[in-house]
Amino acid sequence: MPHHTATTTDPDTTRPYTIAAVLAGGVGARVGGTEPKQFLPLGGRTVLERAVSAFDGEPGVDEVLVLTVEEHLSRTERLVAEAGLNKVSAVLTGGATRTATSLAVLDALRGRPGTERILLHDAARPLVSGRTVRRCLEALDHAGAVGTAVPATDTVVRVEPSGSGTGEVIREVVPRSALRRMQTPQGFRLEVLRRAYDLALADPGFTATDDCGVVLDYTPEHEVRIVEGEDTNLKITNPGDLEIAETLLRRRGAHE
Repeated sequence: MPHHTATTTDPDTTRPYTIAAVLAGGVGARVGGTEPKQFLPLGGRTVLERAVSAFDGEPGVDEVLVLTVEEHLSRTERLVAEAGLNKVSAVLTGGATRTATSLAVLDALRGRPGTERILLHDAARPLVSGRTVRRCLEALDHAGAVGTAVPATDTVVRVEPSGSGTGEVIREVVPRSALRRMQTPQGFRLEVLRRAYDLALADPGFTATDDCGVVLDYTPEHEVRIVEGEDTNLKITNPGDLEIAETLLRRRGAHE
């Protein structure tokens, strides 16, 4: 059910076929104003276009899927076509939550060989670098699941309600040497992610986490390898994040 046909060259058959899914589903959250954040301008292009381009231009990625909410489907199709993102094989409708959107990806890939690899990436992270994408792909040569992460730089504490009933108090300072802040992409062998979600959906107590969390909880026989991310791979959540992203683009000379 593709809405846009890719015009890629033949994939490298010496490695597993690799698909990237850029997820702009969920509820179409906005960063102030009325424009959905994936359509906001960033350095002369939209946030979504920048996120997709990181995979479209990566030789190790053979195919790209873009998922969005129903109300933005037509607009996303036009953006993809006009931007010349040639590896995009389909623009699909995502779910109401991140988990539902991940399941929509798996549904779209039903029947595909389990040995294929899938990268899942948040469209709200438009500054993901080719270096980070390649690190994920290299890690997938040796693991069934990988997550991108950066070290925690702030002190992290565990808190509890105050005994007086007013506010919270610190109960533990958590050593940050073993803590990481998760980013995307997250990568998987397709068979591993399928199996994890099959087991999760059969569990009445399943509560949504990110995709690496589903693999960790339901297929613990598969280690989730961590690859080094970058602080510049920030997520556009608040209005100030867009300003920071613009500054980062100017610093690396990526303004177009």
